[in-house]
Amino acid sequence: MFKLIQSSLLLFALTSNLSGQNIPQDIPRVPGWAKQAVWYQIFPERFNNGDRLNDPRPNDMNGGWPYKIPKGWQISPWTSDWYKLQPWEKQDGHDFYWNAGVRRYGGDLQGVIDKLDYLKDLGITAIYFNPLFESPSLHKYDASMYRHIDNNFGPKPYLDPKVWAKENPADPATWRWTSADFLFLKLIKLCHERNIKVIIDGVFNHVGTTFWAFQDVIRNQENSKFKDWFYIKSFDNPKTDSNEFDYAGWYGVKDLPELKEDENGLIPPIREHIHAIVKRWMDPNDNGDPSDGIDGWRLDVADMVNHNFWKDFRKWVKHINPNAYITGEVWWKDWEKNIMFDAAPWLQGDQFDAVMNYRFTRAVKRFVSDKKLHITPTSFVDSLQNIMSDYPPENFSVLMNLLGSHDTERLASLIVNPDQFYDHYGNPKQNPDFKIRKPNRTERLKQALMVGIQMTLPGAPMIYYGDEAGMWGGDDPDDRKPMVWPELSYETEKTHPFGKQRTPDSVYFDQSIFQWYKKLISIRNDNRALSIGDIKFLVKDDQREILVYSRIYDTQRILILINNKNSQQSFTLNKNMTGNKTELQDMISGRIFNPGLVTLYPYQILILK
Repeated sequence: MFKLIQSSLLLFALTSNLSGQNIPQDIPRVPGWAKQAVWYQIFPERFNNGDRLNDPRPNDMNGGWPYKIPKGWQISPWTSDWYKLQPWEKQDGHDFYWNAGVRRYGGDLQGVIDKLDYLKDLGITAIYFNPLFESPSLHKYDASMYRHIDNNFGPKPYLDPKVWAKENPADPATWRWTSADFLFLKLIKLCHERNIKVIIDGVFNHVGTTFWAFQDVIRNQENSKFKDWFYIKSFDNPKTDSNEFDYAGWYGVKDLPELKEDENGLIPPIREHIHAIVKRWMDPNDNGDPSDGIDGWRLDVADMVNHNFWKDFRKWVKHINPNAYITGEVWWKDWEKNIMFDAAPWLQGDQFDAVMNYRFTRAVKRFVSDKKLHITPTSFVDSLQNIMSDYPPENFSVLMNLLGSHDTERLASLIVNPDQFYDHYGNPKQNPDFKIRKPNRTERLKQALMVGIQMTLPGAPMIYYGDEAGMWGGDDPDDRKPMVWPELSYETEKTHPFGKQRTPDSVYFDQSIFQWYKKLISIRNDNRALSIGDIKFLVKDDQREILVYSRIYDTQRILILINNKNSQQSFTLNKNMTGNKTELQDMISGRIFNPGLVTLYPYQILILK
C-alpha cells in the first residue's frame, strides 16, 4: 500500500473524512499489475497504416460529420505537411479545420501489430486504445455499434458488413465475429505474449446517429422498439413537409444522441445490451477464462453517467476478470471556471479503480512549464498531497498519470505555450496567439524533466502516442497528427492554418527524445520503489527551485533531485538524504555521486540509487 512519509511520521494518503462521509476501510484491492503499469495511448486512425487495402473510402464516412464528402476525396498522405491542404481539399473553399474532419490516414490494427515490438522495446506494459468500435468518424466516439470493431481497422472491410447484416443487433445470440474482430483478438493475444495489457474505450453515455437502435427510431419514429433508449423531444409528423424529429445530444451536439437514464443509471434494456458487450470483449469465447479478452476499460465522460450504473458495471467486469482494470474520464467539474473534479466518489471501491489524473498533469505543467502561473516546489508538493489525501492509497497508486492526450495539446506544445489554463484555447483556431512551432532546446529540457517527474512519482505513467518521438501539436485536431516513424521521411512543416508566416520546422523521429523516454521507463520498470514504494519529500527550496524526494520499497531507497531552473546550481547532498550511503549512482547517466556538493544542470533530474 502506498504511503506518504513526512517528518519521520507515517501519514497514510487518506483522510478519515471526505465530504462528510467516512471512506470505507474495506476497499477492494486494485489490480496488482496496474500499480506497475507504464501506459501507452493509441489513437488508432493515426498510429500506423499497416494495411493499405483496408483504407477508408467515402462510403465508410457516411453519417459522420460534416455529412459531406468533398469531390475527389483521397486518403491523406501520412508524411505530408500537417496544415497544408491537398489539391482535393482546396476545391470547396473550406479551411484546414473543416478539412481535418474529413481527413483519413488509414491507421489500423495491423499497423499496431507491426509496431508491438517497438512498444515492447520502449518498455510499455499496457495499452489504452481510443474507441475501436464501428463508426463513420475518425475518432470513433460516435459508435454505430459496440459489438464489432470498425471494419476499416480490419483486413476485409468489404466483407464485414455482410456479417452485420445477418445479425439481430438486439440479440447477442445472433452475433458473429468479423475479420476486424478476429484481428483484434489476435492483437490481444500478441500483446499478452509480450506481457502487455490491453484496455479499450467504452463510450456509454452517447452513441452516433448511425447507431443501429437510433437508426430504428429514425425509420419507425414512435413505433420504434428502441424509442425509449433516447431522450426524444418530438417525433416527425408525416403530415407536414418539415421534420419535427428532435432529441437530446451530448452537450447539445446532435451528432451524439444521449442514452436514456433513470434513477439507476442507463435504463434496463440498454444495461442488458452493454452487459452483453462487456462479456463479449472480456471473454470472447465465453469459456470462463478471460485471458483471450481485454484487460479492462477506460470509460468516456464517466461523470455524466449515474453512479449506480457504474456500480453494476464494476460487478460485471470483476465477475469476469477480478484483475481487470477500470479507469474513468472524470475531469472537468466546471471547464469555464477551470475547476477539476475531485474524483473520490468514483474511487470508493464500488466503481472505478482509477481515473485519468489530469490534476497531476496540471500540477506538473504549472511547476515546470508555466512562468506567470508557475508554482513553487512547495506548492507543487501541496498539489500532489491534495490528490493523495483525496483518494484511497490503493487507488492513488494506479491513477493514470498523463501529460497529454487526444483531448489536449501535446506535451511539447503545452511547454511552447505556457501560462494558459490547461485544456483551454489550445490551438490556433481557438487562440490566434497559439504557437504551432517545434520546441527549442530549453523547452525540450523542460519536456525531459516533466517526463522524469512523471516516471518517479506514484501513479501509473501514461504516454500519448508520439510524444516519445518528439511530436508536437495543439489541441484537437492538431494533437492527432499521423505518428512520426523513423523509417519514414516527412515533409517540413511550413504552412500555417490561417496563412500566417512561420519558421519552417523539420519533422522526424527524434532518437534522443525516444532514448530519454526509453531510459526513464526502463529505470521505473527495473525499480519497484518507483512504482509501489512510499514517498518522502525531503527538500522544497522555493527560492532555488530545487525539489528532492525519495522513493522507498523494502530495502530499496531511491533519491530524486530536481533542478527546476534554467541555470546551473550547486546542491549539498548530505548523509541524511542518502541513508548514510557514501556512494550513489545516477541511474540515468551512470555517474557516481558522494555526499557533499553536487552540480545540477538546467532542468536536470538525477535518480540516485
